[in-house]
Amino acid sequence: MGVKNLWDILESCKKKLPLHHLQNKKVCVDLSCWLVQMYSANRSPAFAKDKVYLKNLFHRIRALLALNCTLLFVTDGAIPSLKLATYRRRLGSISHAAKESDQPNSHPSISLRRNKGSEFSCMIKEAKRLGMALGIPCLDGLEEAEAQCASLDLESLCDGCFTSDSDAFLFGARTVYRDVFIGEGGYVICYEMEDIEKTLGFGRNSLISLAVLLGSDYSNGVNGFGPETACRLVKSVGDNLILDQILSNGVKATRKCKGKNSGNKVDDMCPKASSCEVGMTQDSDGQFRDVINAYLEPKCHSPDSEAVQRVCGQHPFLRPQLQKICEEYFDWSPEKTDQYILPKIAERELRRFSDLHSASSALGIKPLLSEIPVPCPVLAIVKQRKVHGNECYEVSWRNIEGLQVSVVPGDLVKSACPEKITEFLEKKGEEKKQKRRARPKKSGQAAVKDVDEQLQELLLGIEADSGGILGATASVCQTLTAAYTVAVQDVVDLSSPSPPLRKLSKSQKKMMAEDVNVAGMNMNKMESESSFSTQSSTSDVDNQLIDLSSPLAGGDNGMKGGRRALADISNVGSHSTETDGGGTTIDLSSPSPAIGDRSRVHHDDDDVIHERKARDLRMFLDSIRNELY
Repeated sequence: MGVKNLWDILESCKKKLPLHHLQNKKVCVDLSCWLVQMYSANRSPAFAKDKVYLKNLFHRIRALLALNCTLLFVTDGAIPSLKLATYRRRLGSISHAAKESDQPNSHPSISLRRNKGSEFSCMIKEAKRLGMALGIPCLDGLEEAEAQCASLDLESLCDGCFTSDSDAFLFGARTVYRDVFIGEGGYVICYEMEDIEKTLGFGRNSLISLAVLLGSDYSNGVNGFGPETACRLVKSVGDNLILDQILSNGVKATRKCKGKNSGNKVDDMCPKASSCEVGMTQDSDGQFRDVINAYLEPKCHSPDSEAVQRVCGQHPFLRPQLQKICEEYFDWSPEKTDQYILPKIAERELRRFSDLHSASSALGIKPLLSEIPVPCPVLAIVKQRKVHGNECYEVSWRNIEGLQVSVVPGDLVKSACPEKITEFLEKKGEEKKQKRRARPKKSGQAAVKDVDEQLQELLLGIEADSGGILGATASVCQTLTAAYTVAVQDVVDLSSPSPPLRKLSKSQKKMMAEDVNVAGMNMNKMESESSFSTQSSTSDVDNQLIDLSSPLAGGDNGMKGGRRALADISNVGSHSTETDGGGTTIDLSSPSPAIGDRSRVHHDDDDVIHERKARDLRMFLDSIRNELY
């Protein structure tokens, strides 16, 4: 409990700090307070049977270990003689405690040893065993655990203490952490003695005086004093004189009412407090001396004692023992225990390395990772991750038995080993470059091969069905193939949906465009010549039927040239029409030309094939022009 209403008085000094405030700090823990908090949350039989309170303690410890927060457990020793009445009252012996409190000299002078076989004592033993396996030492106090924690804090052997007993400030504590909450958005409730002195004007002596007036574990307080009245009296006397006044004169609530029917009720002391004064009168019993001395001189291990020196050193993490304890208490497999604790242990080691790196930088020394005597625990960064919207890295570890990889905060890696991040980014960029180089080369070769196959197929078809303009057509196709090959290799990847990787220079682009235009002009010229030859041949044969399916039909060169020209015209997609002697019209641009005679059936089928091939070639040439422009 501590001092009655003291937490309410100190409410204005309460601070809610992020959990990272405990990073790299050494904190002593009133172990009884932690277990009471966890056990009070749920008192069901299943809760105690499954040791949920111990699981909660385990997860709280692992969260603080990851922050490199060094913990020191402190347990209660014997019950102080002044606290026996309060202790029995809490156990239910109210009548006996009240009988003792009525007698001013009834307090025994000898402290009472605790029952080591009680249920709560067994819980303390389990927690101590778990802590030792996690590398957390335990100091058994002589009497009050919060008094021992305050003594370590006052001597700067730790950075603060965890306890829910408000009288830790009366024992000399400078920083008290009342509650801690782990997990995402975790925080800790903190009170600083410096803030209490500045905000409220209360020093350690003033707080002891409030305990005397309001009541605490060691006294029942003075009748007639409430929080407001006690604070007003203490402030009026001052921190330096208040204890001397109490010891020399005693204290009583006195009323000097100025009016009978004035004022409102302010506190528990007087219904007319606004018209009354609180004074100090002679009290020679000295009943408060023992209480004041109990706070000023608590029974604790001295800072230079062997017990304190033993627990202030480094203690190793005992992995086999922890696996055995978790299997015994929680029925966890060794793998599950490792999954919980090893990533936190690795993160703690990285924070310690980060502190070493930061200390070197503060001294003006910026050594490389290879020059630091302690090797970096991070072997390499595997990948980038996002955890709850925060940047993290998945890293592989060096010399951490049982752990290959785990995820750690990105800011920790940046502070501990920024060189690892640079190395990871460079490696990642090089892999991207290699992929970019490999993909276009492979797809370009495939595209060129595909173009060659298409052109060869077209040329073979034309060669099989016509012979007049084969050489010219082949020359045009070879020119286009060469130009397109350069374009594919340097600009266009027809087999990939990706855009061109790099642009051609203006001179290269102009040369390719000229090649394609020249090829197109040659093709148009051939079409014109073919059309002219067809007209001449038609007038020569004059009403004679032409068998387009036979390249050797007829008797003279004119007829052969005419038939070859017609075949070539159909090959390049000419759409000219002629009328034969019988009046039948041949529409070469139509996929189904009119048939004027049964002898022309084969001729018309060939025309359809020739027309289709010529159209495919023309479309292919147009696509090349579009790619170049």
